[in-house]
Amino acid sequence: MKFYNVKKRASVNISDDKCTKVIYKRKTTKGVQERYAVRAVDSDGSNLTKFINKKTFDTLKCPVAKK
Repeated sequence: MKFYNVKKRASVNISDDKCTKVIYKRKTTKGVQERYAVRAVDSDGSNLTKFINKKTFDTLKCPVAKK
């Protein structure tokens, strides 16, 4: 999966087996908002996060991160 590393100021490719899926939930006045993301760590130790839509989230084979 392609991520953008802010420290390197460049796009990096991380293999899917090193990624984890995350669901961020927050309470709003209209209900609970869910945002879907993929997280990974780059070779220099940078934490990478990429927000994706639900359809892409469901098709990925990455494990779901425990919160």
